Amino acid sequence: MGLGVRWTVHGDGRTPAPGAVVRPDERLSWPRTAGLGAQHVVAMFGASFVAPILMGLDPNLAIMMSGVSTVIFLLATRGRVPSYLGCSLSFVGVAAVIRAQGGSSATVTGAVFVVGAALFLVGLAVQRFGARIIHAAMPPVVTGAVVMLIGFNLAPVTASTYWPQDQWVALLTMLFTGLAVVCLRGFWSRVAIFLGLVFGYGISWVLDLVFGKIHSVNGAGQVTDHWRLDLSGVGKAEWIGLPSFHAPSFQWSAILVALPVVIALVAENAGHVKAVGEMTGDPLDDKLGTAVSADGVGSMLSTALGGPPNTTYSENIGVMAATRVYSTAAYWAAAGFALLFGLCPKFGAVVAAIPGGVLGGITVILYGMIGLLGAQIWVHNKVDLRNPLNLVPVAAGVIIGIGGVSLKISDNFELSGIALGTIVVLSGYHVLRALAPAHLKRQGPLLDEGTSAYDEKAPGGPEEPRAKA
Repeated sequence: MGLGVRWTVHGDGRTPAPGAVVRPDERLSWPRTAGLGAQHVVAMFGASFVAPILMGLDPNLAIMMSGVSTVIFLLATRGRVPSYLGCSLSFVGVAAVIRAQGGSSATVTGAVFVVGAALFLVGLAVQRFGARIIHAAMPPVVTGAVVMLIGFNLAPVTASTYWPQDQWVALLTMLFTGLAVVCLRGFWSRVAIFLGLVFGYGISWVLDLVFGKIHSVNGAGQVTDHWRLDLSGVGKAEWIGLPSFHAPSFQWSAILVALPVVIALVAENAGHVKAVGEMTGDPLDDKLGTAVSADGVGSMLSTALGGPPNTTYSENIGVMAATRVYSTAAYWAAAGFALLFGLCPKFGAVVAAIPGGVLGGITVILYGMIGLLGAQIWVHNKVDLRNPLNLVPVAAGVIIGIGGVSLKISDNFELSGIALGTIVVLSGYHVLRALAPAHLKRQGPLLDEGTSAYDEKAPGGPEEPRAKA
């Protein structure tokens, strides 16, 4: 595939056969590919637009640089890893801490620039020593847990931010999207997520006309009377305009706050690459280091211009899981749209106007799909969760990641969510493995299978009691 910019047409380029997948080196017709690219942009737009706002950065610059970073990623991985790089939500808390310390936007982007550089170096190490160093640290039981908590960690966003804004629109959008994914055929089933967004947009407009304003929480979390579909920002936005650029500033205190996020980004990238490999059936171990480095380069370039850092995006992996179209041509189209949209504040206003209830209905499905990919990794690799060596660290880490448990290290730094959950799974697994008796390392079950209260005698060792079910 060279640099990953040449594709063969899948079938007739129109409608893939039932159950067929469109591989990374294939594409549908260009109009359909463009439509899929637009769906990827819409899928990532919500988080990529909200995250920079929460970080105090320019959302249009974030969208534009997500397109640039995606191009870098696709070129670096030579088209084998279909993935979109959008604004990382892992840094929202970091930015809040830095600003609470008196840091400016330049201080924030300087700190996360260093994180991007560290991520780039980690990727080089993986390239040099092989993916085995990642797999040694993150065997399937760990990788599956990380993928699961990455997806399910997003559940509170749906439950507390999007869904309450309009529960009935959320419910209708969820039902429509689910029916579209299952019942539609051919190309239409593969753009079901986009159709769900269009449906939700339309139904919100109709409900505004029929019932007027809704009394509920708005995007800011305030209970008010407001329109479900507020297009006031669209009229005020310009058609063409450059984002706001600024140079980064480096302060050690801010850098030290941000650096631990490298752990979460490496885990995210490893989990996402693993998930993509599982979906496409193409082992991507040889591209793991490249993917991590490319993410680091994209983040460095974005933050050097004043934008937020990037990461491989769960939302777009969810879209691939739903559509079964893994064509990197769709991601090139998405990157092109993002570049144009980043220069068009009016388009950004249109997408930003997507009602929260609509996003609630969509993300219920998308985020769940992401999390369940972790379970798929466990099943595929025959991970035995009856073994306490596997069960205990995974159980603790997943609950921490999903529940948003936090650990305060100092007045200026705390770990929580994905980062803390990942650390617990990683360190817990390896520490317990180092201390565990030999029979557990041989995958001895935790739960009684109903035949005996004891494990079978391990070769060369005494019988060990089995925990009763």
